[in-house]
Amino acid sequence: MDFLTLFLIYLCFVLTTVALLCICSGRKESFLARSLNGASQVLSFIIPTQLQRVLQRALHRLFHTRSCLFVVLHIALQAAVYGEYTWEVFVYCWELQFHLLLLLLPYLLLAGNMGCFVLCSRANPGIITKSNHAALVKIYAYDGVLFQKGIVCPTCDLEKPARSKHCSFCNICVHRFDHHCVWVNNCIGAFNAKYFFLYLLTLTAMAATIATVTATFLIQVVLLSNMMHGSYIDDQGQERAVEILFLIQHLFLTFPRIVFMLGFVVLLTLVLGAYCCFNLYLALTNQTSNEWYKSRRCRCSHHQTSQPHDRQVVYRNIYSKGVWMNLKEIFKPPAVLERKKR
Repeated sequence: MDFLTLFLIYLCFVLTTVALLCICSGRKESFLARSLNGASQVLSFIIPTQLQRVLQRALHRLFHTRSCLFVVLHIALQAAVYGEYTWEVFVYCWELQFHLLLLLLPYLLLAGNMGCFVLCSRANPGIITKSNHAALVKIYAYDGVLFQKGIVCPTCDLEKPARSKHCSFCNICVHRFDHHCVWVNNCIGAFNAKYFFLYLLTLTAMAATIATVTATFLIQVVLLSNMMHGSYIDDQGQERAVEILFLIQHLFLTFPRIVFMLGFVVLLTLVLGAYCCFNLYLALTNQTSNEWYKSRRCRCSHHQTSQPHDRQVVYRNIYSKGVWMNLKEIFKPPAVLERKKR
């Protein structure tokens, strides 16, 4: 199998992974959702109707109901990365006398990440019930734009407290709803937002650490072999100096699994890092993903309208109390503080 074929396979795998990562935002009108809808319309002319119905039921069960499939995929990806890191990268780096603490750091981060994962997936995100409804309604005021007073959830038959939302995956109303994360198979709400933030932070650190160690190993191999100062004979029989593309191809053919893993974790670091920064921004401004998306949609509809009276409706985040207090609210939700006082 030549280098181009291997690269195309790798590119397809990476694009698939990115698509799966985009699902964690939980927004129905995301770019991925629109792309899938467009693709389904094109394929509807090719795929038989009966097969379309089977695929629709399968996709609905996969993306619109609570499922452990992505949890299994999450664990499988971690196992594959750590398996390659342990059996090849760790051994090679140990022979090159890398510092032991640096080599063990990914395992320490893995332990912390798994702890946050379990807490995030098992914790109550803030399920609104008849017993706690009266207390949760008093926590946040209605802003009159994103959250209106008197709106009743038709499924739970309860008035929606401000900043809450009904999750179609779990079929529950969640206090300070952020989004439904398929990777932890749970909603992210007021009571497990801190676990999700730490889970995302440790996951990003894991990918970045493995990428750093692996890249350092490959650079060390290149430097020790003095390959950059060498030359090679191309297909036309001419002698050429070693270039970056030739170097990458040589490393790919020499350490195919390591280079493949490095590309995957680098991409993962970039995607998770961007998402982690976005969640940090939301935490510092006391917003949720649901509120951020609804506020942008509100601004878009405001700019598109030409009615004079509609311009009076301007969204303002009334829940922000300053950077420190906003961050503190993630780790100590107001409802928790109220229950401690009683």
